[in-house]
Amino acid sequence: MGGRSLPWRRPRHELALLALVAVGALLPVNSANPQDESRLCLAQALVHGRLADDACFARSLDHAAYGGHLYSDKAPGLSLLELPVAQAVRLGPAPGRPAYSLRLWAVRVLTSGVAFLACAFLVGRIGEGLASGLGGAALVAFALGTLVAPLAAAGFDHVPAAALGFGAFALAWRRRYALAGLAAGAAILVEYQAALVAAVLAVYAAAHGVRALARYAAGALPGLGLLAAYDALAFGAPWHLSYRYVANAYASDQAHGLFGIGAPHELAVYAVFAGGGGLLVASPVLVAAAAGLATLARAYALEAAVGAAVTVLFVVLNCGYFLPYGGVSPGPRFLVPALPFLALGLGPAFARHPRLTAALAAVSVAVTTVQTLTWTAARPPQQTLFGDLARIPYGLASSSLAEALPRSPLGWLGLGRPAGAVLVAAAALAALVVGLRPVRARAGPPRRRALAPVALALVLAADAFGIAGWPYAYRSTSTEGTVAAAHAAGVVPLKR
Repeated sequence: MGGRSLPWRRPRHELALLALVAVGALLPVNSANPQDESRLCLAQALVHGRLADDACFARSLDHAAYGGHLYSDKAPGLSLLELPVAQAVRLGPAPGRPAYSLRLWAVRVLTSGVAFLACAFLVGRIGEGLASGLGGAALVAFALGTLVAPLAAAGFDHVPAAALGFGAFALAWRRRYALAGLAAGAAILVEYQAALVAAVLAVYAAAHGVRALARYAAGALPGLGLLAAYDALAFGAPWHLSYRYVANAYASDQAHGLFGIGAPHELAVYAVFAGGGGLLVASPVLVAAAAGLATLARAYALEAAVGAAVTVLFVVLNCGYFLPYGGVSPGPRFLVPALPFLALGLGPAFARHPRLTAALAAVSVAVTTVQTLTWTAARPPQQTLFGDLARIPYGLASSSLAEALPRSPLGWLGLGRPAGAVLVAAAALAALVVGLRPVRARAGPPRRRALAPVALALVLAADAFGIAGWPYAYRSTSTEGTVAAAHAAGVVPLKR
């Protein structure tokens, strides 16, 4: 049980697939957002030997207030990563919105974008080790068929946290517990919620003995120590996180429960699974991945349990948060650190259910590519992505997709936005064709599987809700936070 070494093999066409997913996910240049501003303000303050910068943080929605000064309300890790890159490209602390900057895009790509490629690399290598010949399919399905794609170069901390957390798991699986702890501590420094991953991995290390746990804990000390020092200097005590001092429009909601997290509620559950960017709407291949984890448990019981535990913890967290999409985002973005753990099931799923998993992967890549190209567009609250897509055949003028295409580096070469969008779509299609080719080659006659009707029923129901925009006339007696959550999920709840 959990005694086997890390399965690790190079998938076919690995470099080509990584290049294609890089183009498909990293080419769009979206406007600056509060996440960028908050982290760049902290990076600039650090250059001058400070943690606070009242003038800079005042221009950002995402800030915390303590002791009469303004600070970032984010974990400091991503600011530390961005600092040398921002200095190298001479990017100022607050680019402002809506501003499109090649320098800002470079900072995003060289931090979050590199983490995205590292995470895709790990999923592909482990997927190939688990299911020979199918690691490339797992790589593409994960990298271009889930929320990691639209967030790969968007200034959020979820993708770097996912890469560090999953990297910690791979190292622990390989029995490198000290290095695993180092990566897990760094993940928490980047995103507080990664503590859930670190806790599960501590249990995993403990299952291999007290020495393994001790080495893991020792490895985590540098990251945790740096975070404690930052909190002590900025907020008065090592255990005072910046979330405690959020000073923006969501401060009252953030104060409820555990930093805005309570028991899962109906509207958030709907948003996470069937909202405009819900998992069943945008990434139905994850249904197959969940079934693949069950298959994986036959050979790697403990590792499959880690994948399932991390996934369940993050789903519960996201379904209990007052703003399940975290404001303007392509979907339930707080789940991103768990997605590579769920992707452990992709290789076994492609091996056991090749046709169904390939079909779900194709749908996921298609929808996620549209999300990558359009998620920053202003869309009416009741209009979900599938509702938007459904409007295209009878008139582009009725669809926000017509004006939602992002800029790309090609724009600085004199080419328009459509050229960048075409290149992104072509790269995604090419990656899908190359990645799924071994799946088609090994797929025999279709066999009856219980997963097929279950998966299709779930996906069709979610898509029907997405096309209809249900339940945008949802009645709720909930708090202001849930109303905000409804708008972020693409629905408009009406108080009684």
